[in-house]
Amino acid sequence: MTPPSTLILDTHASIHELVKAGMPERQAETVVRQQARLLEQNLATKHDIETVKHDIEVLRQETKANIETVKRDIEVLRQETKADIETVKHDIEVLQQETKANIETLRQETMARIETAKVDLIKWMFGLGLGIASLAVAADKLF
Repeated sequence: MTPPSTLILDTHASIHELVKAGMPERQAETVVRQQARLLEQNLATKHDIETVKHDIEVLRQETKANIETVKRDIEVLRQETKADIETVKHDIEVLQQETKANIETLRQETMARIETAKVDLIKWMFGLGLGIASLAVAADKLF
């Protein structure tokens, strides 16, 4: 049950004013009784206000604690993200170095193959030249 309201309604004066305005006394009494009941049931009492103030304070403290928790969580995530970024940077550096080393290895292998191809080409050219010379000598002897 709700504590009684501390609102004071002068029911006698209210009834008197309604009767003076032309309302029958019984009807005026009923109207004033209904007004008093409505006021008592619907107006906030000091106790109601104190309860709401307390609830607001509890919510304020909970919200403040939640904000602090979120701030800590954000800081943890920031630090973790920073560490992840550093790890990714390191991984990129390692990959760059590996790629440079692979490119250098490919370059050296390509140069070695070119040198081998040059030697093979010189052998073939020498052999072809020797073959042409031999054919020229043989043709000269034949004719």
